[in-house]
Amino acid sequence: MGAHIGPAGAKSRSMEKLPLPEYDEVPLDQIAPGLTGLRILFVNVFAVIAPAGGWVLVDAGLPFSAGRIRRWAEKQFGDAARPRSIVLTHGHFDHVGAVKDLADEWDVPVYAHPDEAPYLIGQREYPPPDPSVGGGVMALMSPLYPRGPINVSHRLQLLDRDGILPDLPDWRWLHTPGHTVGHISLFRDEDRVLLPGDAFCTTDQRSFMAIAAQRPELHGPPEYYTPDWDQAKLSVQKLAALRPSLLAPGHGLPMSGVDAEKALQLLARDFDRIARPHTEVA
Repeated sequence: MGAHIGPAGAKSRSMEKLPLPEYDEVPLDQIAPGLTGLRILFVNVFAVIAPAGGWVLVDAGLPFSAGRIRRWAEKQFGDAARPRSIVLTHGHFDHVGAVKDLADEWDVPVYAHPDEAPYLIGQREYPPPDPSVGGGVMALMSPLYPRGPINVSHRLQLLDRDGILPDLPDWRWLHTPGHTVGHISLFRDEDRVLLPGDAFCTTDQRSFMAIAAQRPELHGPPEYYTPDWDQAKLSVQKLAALRPSLLAPGHGLPMSGVDAEKALQLLARDFDRIARPHTEVA
């Protein structure tokens, strides 16, 4: 079990402040046994069934998406809509936007890697993004994106450095830094299902048109928000070595089968050519 951070806190009273358009909400049903997801605008959240009953939310989407996630959970699980916990792959704004509201309403712990803690307890903001990576409007707009920090210290539990997920014993977490220092990915050995977070994507996160089209194709982590490309490369190589059968990232549609495995092997082998920005020296 992870270490608790901070005192107990009060419930949030602002569950959803701004509406998000319904046409940008897409269920990702039956991705794999015990795994479903929801795409809101350009980011995915996932529900993982726990062997002992109940479920776990992986990541918490964009700001103001708490109501969307809550209603989706109610459709998925009915009276059991309250999860056992929330697991964060990392603390960027598009993965933690609803975490405080949901964790407070559901009264559940939030798990994250210890190296990610400063960005989740109000101590440190992320490095500024790099809009010079090119590729489209998403990169150019990146200086406008929130960099945090948020403060969920009253809910945060730090993952032990042993790969164990407290509510998901059939999954393990792997430290996959590069995109952030405390980034993690989740892997289920039984059927080799991988939730890589933002360690890599199945859409080009620099391009608004690519995000809109959602054509599955493998890319590295979002360039404008990845400060350590050497670590990012090692993380992709670590994940490729698992030879996953299904990829369900934070951005883009899930991919499965031989094509997905081959694409990940290619990304790991030719990471500098495929993923690393041209401004970066390999």
